[in-house]
Amino acid sequence: MNHKTGFNPLSRTTAHRRAMSRNMVTSLFRFERITTTSSKAKEVRKAAEKLITRSKVDTVHNRRIAAKFIQDEKILNKLFTELGPRMKDRKGGYTRILKIGFRQGDAADMVILELVDYKLPSEDDAAEKPAAKAKKSEPKAKTEKAPAKKTASKAKTAKKAEPAAEEAK
Repeated sequence: MNHKTGFNPLSRTTAHRRAMSRNMVTSLFRFERITTTSSKAKEVRKAAEKLITRSKVDTVHNRRIAAKFIQDEKILNKLFTELGPRMKDRKGGYTRILKIGFRQGDAADMVILELVDYKLPSEDDAAEKPAAKAKKSEPKAKTEKAPAKKTASKAKTAKKAEPAAEEAK
């Protein structure tokens, strides 16, 4: 008998399992922390750690192999420019799994899968975000004024058109 060879099929077809794994690995690299079930996390961890090992050496060959798995170009670039160099001195074990309890609907064992050097957002980060939002809202205020000017100019042209229409009658 051939017991448990290689991987957990997760009760999914091959195509579904492969797509789910790619999506979860991409999300892990994008957010550096995801919440999922224990069995999915253990399978995703295998693929993520292999990709991080590849990303430690930024070559065209390694990028192409990683691109087979990660479809998002921005995340692929982040993997090779940020995550790989950050993990350069580690020999393995780039992810950790933290148990958080059971899901209410079906009592599935839920975990947090995160990169080892993940840092929780601190108060300093929270203070920076509103400042960034304020900067973004300023240009919007300027653009709101511009359409008002356009409507005023349209009203002027409409007034000029009305007397011309009356004269034509």
